[in-house]
Amino acid sequence: MPTLIVEPTGDEIEVGDGQTILDACLRAGVWLPHACGHGLCGTCKVEVLDGEVDHGAASLFALMDFERDDGKTLACSATLLSDAEIEADLVEEPDRQRIPVKDFAGTVARLEDLTPDIKGVWLNLDGDGIRFQAGQYINLALPGIDAPRPFSIASPPSQSDRIELHIRRVEGGAATGWIHEQLKVGDRLAFSGPYGQFFVRTSAPEPMIFLAGGSGLSSPKSMVMDLLENGCDREITLIQGARGLKDLYFRDLFEALSVDHASFHYVPALSAPDDGDDWQGETGFAHEAAERRFDGRFEGHKAYLCGPPPMIDACVKSLMRGRLFEKHIFTEKFLTAADAEAPARSPLFKRI
Repeated sequence: MPTLIVEPTGDEIEVGDGQTILDACLRAGVWLPHACGHGLCGTCKVEVLDGEVDHGAASLFALMDFERDDGKTLACSATLLSDAEIEADLVEEPDRQRIPVKDFAGTVARLEDLTPDIKGVWLNLDGDGIRFQAGQYINLALPGIDAPRPFSIASPPSQSDRIELHIRRVEGGAATGWIHEQLKVGDRLAFSGPYGQFFVRTSAPEPMIFLAGGSGLSSPKSMVMDLLENGCDREITLIQGARGLKDLYFRDLFEALSVDHASFHYVPALSAPDDGDDWQGETGFAHEAAERRFDGRFEGHKAYLCGPPPMIDACVKSLMRGRLFEKHIFTEKFLTAADAEAPARSPLFKRI
């Protein structure tokens, strides 16, 4: 079994036959930057300092011929042909927990239509359950689907033996269509995890703003509940955007939390309330509600964003106009194989 050394951390990892560099690193608790996982986007590009690799299915656009000649490879598709040493663009994060990725199985214990297009899925896990950091996600394997699909964990880490997922139905999506139409209580599902770098910087002293839209509420729900369970007394504001009242879910939970915790503030906002909603709260998009809540000034906060790309881009622009910049803004974006072929990145936020 070949050995991989990862610089600049110096981690030494055994890599299985046919196992990609990325998978071996994640399963050893060594995080590497990555996004699509299909050899298409180039986010996981590393430099091979020593040894031989097979580039696998790396796209000629994501990894060009001259880059291959210069010793570059894509960690998500490359396998080792010998012992090797690589150098990756790693950023030390003092609040990141080093948790190895593992394989899990669970039983569907509960299904609930949270909104007309978002289904809640609760899985009871085998064994000791999963250790994860609030904000992380899993890759869920589904029958007849070619590749696992990523879904954020909505429950807090304290509930390690039962995880909660919020799954929005994507028009024409085979995976989400199967979940919404065919998944039943009692079904068995396999997944791997945890993945992702979307987590709360708990050592930072700043108050926190969470901006969530649609099923993007999942990660902020986990993060907020984890913070409150652990006695966080910093100011926490959750702004939840939805179209109409039928699309606003877990409102009762967050309103109850705001009563029980003086430091937690919940602001739901509807962008297109129906006439019958009789809505008396905030209207407009999440970023507009945030601008009103903070009078357009966000300096001195940490912001965590989760939702559809247009919402994220709008929120980033508002936060930056309010003098909150990249190092204080955190988000997670999932890329499918189709997305990665034509990635759309915000010019304002290069690490989204």
